[in-house]
Amino acid sequence: MKGSFLLQVVQDSTGVGAEEGYKEVAIWEAVADAGSSIMGLVILVSLALMSIYAVYVFVERLLALKRASKKNPNFLSEVKRYLSDGKIDDAKNLCARTDSPSARMLEKGIDRLGKPVDIVSSTIDNTGKLEISRLEQRLSFLATAAGAAPMIGFLGTTIGMVQVFNDMKNLDSLDLGTIAPGIMTAMITTVAGLIVGIIAFMGYNYLVTQISKVVYRMENDAMEFMDILHKPSK
Repeated sequence: MKGSFLLQVVQDSTGVGAEEGYKEVAIWEAVADAGSSIMGLVILVSLALMSIYAVYVFVERLLALKRASKKNPNFLSEVKRYLSDGKIDDAKNLCARTDSPSARMLEKGIDRLGKPVDIVSSTIDNTGKLEISRLEQRLSFLATAAGAAPMIGFLGTTIGMVQVFNDMKNLDSLDLGTIAPGIMTAMITTVAGLIVGIIAFMGYNYLVTQISKVVYRMENDAMEFMDILHKPSK
């Protein structure tokens, strides 16, 4: 009887398809079948939480970068004018009122005016690194999710297939109702893991690109500021 199992599976499957036709399964029913096992439910919940937090990180960082990207076209020219006129406090106040990484970086540099240029440059460099670190907050989660989510999905695939073969080992005939939960666990967790991984991967790369633009602007502002210091004041 075991030897004819595969033949019987094919015959049963053909008979079911001919007599009953195709039956469409709603997506929520497939997800419910995938979550019918404890491990399948744990994996789906983990991926759902990971996706929610990934979207939160992306939106929060995107808004932060938009704020950081706002540039006052007259900012550097005003700083240059204040420094040329010897109005150090006015230059500091302008930087304090301007909410941008470049402004905070130059404010620290202005605080060191009067000291050797190397110290001023080092202060600006260290402040710039701190600002970049703030811009990159929680990006590591997106990078981790981009790699971990598909792996978690594949873990669900393996668990689902183990469940299928465990359910099939004592069957003498095909019983779709018995093996369907395991198959759904395998398929749905794979799809969910890939979706979360793709979202995290694309979000991470987009944010890294935007951060690179902000860093370039910070470097340019720092160079212009150092050029100002090398010009004699009035």
